[in-house]
Parts: sequence; C-alpha cells; structure tokens
Amino acid sequence: MAQRTWFITGSSSGFGRLMTEQLLQQGDRVAATARDTSSLTDLSEIHGDRLWTAQLDVTDTARIREVVAEAFAELGTIDVVVNNAGYGLFGAAEELTDELIEHQLATNLVGPIQVLRAAVPHLRAQGGGRVIQLSTYGGLATNPGASLYHASKWGVEGFMEANAKDLAPFGIGITIVEPGSAATGFRTGGSRLPQPLAAYDGTPAAMSRGIQNPALPSVSDPAKVAAAIIATVDQTPAPLRLVTGSDSFRIIRDALRERLADVEAQEASAAATDLAATTTSGV
Repeated sequence: MAQRTWFITGSSSGFGRLMTEQLLQQGDRVAATARDTSSLTDLSEIHGDRLWTAQLDVTDTARIREVVAEAFAELGTIDVVVNNAGYGLFGAAEELTDELIEHQLATNLVGPIQVLRAAVPHLRAQGGGRVIQLSTYGGLATNPGASLYHASKWGVEGFMEANAKDLAPFGIGITIVEPGSAATGFRTGGSRLPQPLAAYDGTPAAMSRGIQNPALPSVSDPAKVAAAIIATVDQTPAPLRLVTGSDSFRIIRDALRERLADVEAQEASAAATDLAATTTSGV
C-alpha cells in the first residue's frame, strides 16, 4: 500500500486521535492539528517526523490559511484532508446565548468551509485528493433539543455535497461521515449545555440535558469507525456518504423515508402552482 499524507483537524481526541494513531501505525504521514498540540507529544516521541503538528483553532480563519499553507509547503503532497474538529451544543434555541450560537457555527460550519477553501487550490495544483468531513446522523435527521447542532451539521453536509459536484472535475473526492453513538468522549467532554429555562422542563427539548451522562450506551466501536473512515480513500470514486453504526443507519433511513413521503404526497399540489400551460394553434 502506498504511503499517504493526511491533514487532520481536531487530532487531540475522538475520531481525529484514533485516525491519527491508526494512520501512523500503518506507516502513513499525518499533519495533525489541535488547539493544544501537547496532547500529541506521545505520538511524536514514537513516530518522529512522520507526525507533523500545528496549533489550530478552526474558528480562526487566518490561522487556518497559515497552517494549511505551511503543511503543504513542508510536506509536499497531502492526499487527504479530514475535517474532524467539532463539538455538540444542546438545548432549546431560546436557552442559547448569542455567544454559544456563534461559536457552534464558527466551529462546526464555518471552520470546515474555510479548511476546504484553503486546501482546494493546493489539491487542484497537485492533481487531486480527498476531503473527508465528519458529520453525524444528525446531519440528515433531527432530535429535540439540538437545533443549533443540527443547523451546523445540515449546513456543512449541504456545503460538502455541493462541493463534491464542483470539485469532481479536478479529481477531488469528498466523503461525508455520519457516525452513530460511539464512546469517543463526544458526549461527556465534547458537548456543551446552556443554562436551562424552567419553561422547557418536561418537554422534548429537555431530553438533551442528559447528553453528558457517561452511563448512556453506545452502539459503535470507535476504533472500527476510524478504520472504516480510513478505508474510504481506497474506494474509487469516493463514496459521498459513509454511515457507521446500526443506530445511525436506522435513524437516517427512517428520517429520509418520512421526508420522501411528505414530499411525494404533494406532487399534485406542487404542480398546481406552475405557470398555466399556453397553447398555440396553427393557421
């Protein structure tokens, strides 16, 4: 298997950390970025110069451009760019502060947009590559008490799906990953909750207040998910979506069926708003 070079955001924990570990173990090179690169010191000691690190907070657009440019300049070809950095914000929209809303969208939506925009000129120049976007089943389905999180993930999925069409002529493939529940620390350490409003006590939105409970069960093995993500780069063409976990599959399938049924029921009423047909008669 040919050695590849990967650029991964949010490499300090979760799927980003697992992917970095697995890639280094199989002999690939990784440009690993994180808000705190000290968490990657142990890997640097083991793998030496096959691990390139840089401090990066994806809410800082100027820094994104600097780090991406530095990585391509120092490493040469980068085969795969992985947008992994992100977190969950849960609670009713009314409970959220402006700062919480802005930071969620800056991290989960604007950050990946800017990473892709920074990387694409380099990928085009080298003749192609892959972009992998970590999403969630919540990018195609919704739960109560997660409106801003869903807004960020539905937004980034739409952005990436459109770019899959825009960038295909340049040999750049895009894969959106939609995991289900996995014990990555996302719930306990990678999620945020606002100050609750009593008005939502006992409502569906209040269900999200228990998201950080470490006793919540998980379905997927995180290491297997990381391996499945890595394996997508061997598929040609790039799969547009990778669903991992039986829970994710079920939730996405049911949501899409419901949406399709809603749309199909309106075929006649949708056509009723068309411009009136015009007829021409010959002389």
